[in-house]
Amino acid sequence: MTALTVRLPNSVHQKVKELALRDEISVNQFIAAAVSEKMASVMTLDYLKLEAAKGSRSDFDRFMNLVPSAPIAEGDELPASRRA
Repeated sequence: MTALTVRLPNSVHQKVKELALRDEISVNQFIAAAVSEKMASVMTLDYLKLEAAKGSRSDFDRFMNLVPSAPIAEGDELPASRRA
């Protein structure tokens, strides 16, 4: 494990302490979890961007053309405010 010094504004530090206390964990655990969540978010976006770059419009159109025409299922309608 690595020690890290982080400078936080007093207001952020106070809120972190309150939230950690509410979750009955240490400030270190709270910060480690927050960093892990942010890291997972960034890594997911990177992965999705890489996967999206592999796609092509022609493949998308080809697969969409395979979808049979069918009436809109009840509950799948667009709200009136979003209809063209």
